[in-house]
Amino acid sequence: MTEPAPVAPVDGTGTTPDEVGWRRLPGRMLLVGPATALLRLAPALVVLVLFGAGSGNSTQVWIAGAAVVVAVAVGVVRWRTTRYRITDERVELHSGLLNRQRRSVPRDRIRTVDLTAPLLHRLVGLSVVKVGSGQSGSDAGLDLDAVMTDEAERLRRELLARPAPARGPAAAADGTGADRAGVDRAGLDGNGVDGNGAAGHGAVGPADPVGPAGEELDRIDWSSLRFAPLTVSSLAAIGALAGAGWNVLNETGLDPRSLPGADAVAGELSAAPVWATVLVAVGLLLLVMVAGSIVLFVERWWDYRLSREPDGTLRVRRGLLTKRSLSVSEQRLRGVTVSEPLLVRALGGGAQAGALTVGLAGEDKDSGGGALGPPVRRAHAHAVAATAARATGPVTDGPLRAHPARARTRRLVRAVGPALVPAAALGVLAWFDAAVWPVVVGVALVMLAVPLALDRYRALGHRLDERYLVARHGSLLRTTTALRRDGVIGWRVRQSLFQRRAGVLTLEATTAAGGGAVQVLDLNPADAVALMTAVTPDAVAPFRA
Repeated sequence: MTEPAPVAPVDGTGTTPDEVGWRRLPGRMLLVGPATALLRLAPALVVLVLFGAGSGNSTQVWIAGAAVVVAVAVGVVRWRTTRYRITDERVELHSGLLNRQRRSVPRDRIRTVDLTAPLLHRLVGLSVVKVGSGQSGSDAGLDLDAVMTDEAERLRRELLARPAPARGPAAAADGTGADRAGVDRAGLDGNGVDGNGAAGHGAVGPADPVGPAGEELDRIDWSSLRFAPLTVSSLAAIGALAGAGWNVLNETGLDPRSLPGADAVAGELSAAPVWATVLVAVGLLLLVMVAGSIVLFVERWWDYRLSREPDGTLRVRRGLLTKRSLSVSEQRLRGVTVSEPLLVRALGGGAQAGALTVGLAGEDKDSGGGALGPPVRRAHAHAVAATAARATGPVTDGPLRAHPARARTRRLVRAVGPALVPAAALGVLAWFDAAVWPVVVGVALVMLAVPLALDRYRALGHRLDERYLVARHGSLLRTTTALRRDGVIGWRVRQSLFQRRAGVLTLEATTAAGGGAVQVLDLNPADAVALMTAVTPDAVAPFRA
């Protein structure tokens, strides 16, 4: 394939007068690329320099210096060989010297444009542009790391300011046209504007201030900090950071017991009872986890604001070190969700609102998916979801239709059954070891499984109103999803062997948004038929006949 010759830039951004010509990344990338690579290698480089200087062996110091030179050289090659261009039909990216890559995304398949500005990029006025197509694999999109911040914002507007895709089978498959049931899922009129007056496409842009015409819907309430230690993601991140720190200590040969006062503390703990030592260790661990989760929460949700923009998007701005702004097009909004993790729900009475929108499934997980805000009070989360859906009343809140008693029996069997296996093993251990504690642990497991199963049954429910199909399920992560009726593109009915014996089934309303389907678990077959008939009568009629 013959490559087009690069076009000489006219300014520091590498932008050419010909908008369909090839553009280079700015020269400032030569600072960011090597610096980012060296930061990732910093622990290993520090170990090499310290051990080399301490032992008088200059080989390790030379290795560290060579790593720095290689990082700079790779950055220069990457800048020299990376080009991109935007035509009326496609966005193309060419990169690589030995391993050349050619990425191309049709413009009518672009679903998101994610602009992020990590700390190093912000220091030199750069942003990372991620063009997403809402697909997975090789068709997922392409990344421009990095371009000038002003140029990045211009690219975002250029890529998203395009005519709405033509309706047809291809459009119906990704949520931009009519659904398979013959319903206009986007609710668009002839001018490409939805029933709420929303237009445009989903995007992610830099965290700039809310415009004068933007309507602010929500902002950070620091009382939400109490939910930070209760989220699994924060605890997992703290564990990962602790593991990385421990590896650095091992690589550098530092022994925490050699710190000043460590011997005195170790002596006090060794002289104390075992239960006291365990309590101190658990207390320190909890203190570190709580403090770390709070720091991560502040970094993630600093300066959070939710607003409705004049271009028909719901925009979420957040971030302290890395600024991020997620825009969800109301034209592509198919519903809203409210998630209630067990600890957040039980200990803090909180929940988190999210958007069910076309094009965000499988996108950057660091962006928080379709989250509309941080964990907040449960009532406030339901209110945010209703506001995002432009509903005059509750959408994800309110009474739901209970599922049959056979669903409760299934929950009890599925929870107690697995708990009996370790309980039986502990009983055998107690028989041979003549100990009491295995019996206590086994009984406790079974007793905990019963309330868990009952809680899972209480969470089951569904409701069908004029605009939304609402379904709720889960205990460890209770999720309430309100899917617009015109967002349903099909149905999937599943019935396992045990469900057939119980006379229930699982109904899935398939959609082009979110995870691709909304589940209604353990439903009566008659209720499932009634739901499908009410939402998509024309599509279900042949099967009923």
